[in-house]
Amino acid sequence: MAEIWICASEDLQEGGKGIRFPVTAGEDDSTGFVIRYGGVVYGYLNRCAHVPIELDWSPGEFFEGSGLYIMCSTHGAIYEPDTGHCSGGPCRGGRLRPINTVEKDNKIFWMTDNFIQPVRA
Repeated sequence: MAEIWICASEDLQEGGKGIRFPVTAGEDDSTGFVIRYGGVVYGYLNRCAHVPIELDWSPGEFFEGSGLYIMCSTHGAIYEPDTGHCSGGPCRGGRLRPINTVEKDNKIFWMTDNFIQPVRA
């Protein structure tokens, strides 16, 4: 697994705007995103569990108004930021596809796996 730099730690604020980054998910070019919740960085594939569309309202806007849940901008599905589990809306019981992240030396990285890879050149 390779570590790929996303952003500086200070760029990701608690319950605030997420950071998007390009990935290849299986055979499809897509985006991943990272958010900070409970002081921890979480990464997910930017794809709703209900319908495979991007979640954010505008680039990086993943949280609903309270900053406690990730919300799909299209159908209103509600996801728990720390698990990706859908706790309300049309995808109840589904979950977001996690992307492994690591925070070290004031930087945030994502890690490739068998499904999530860097964008093809």
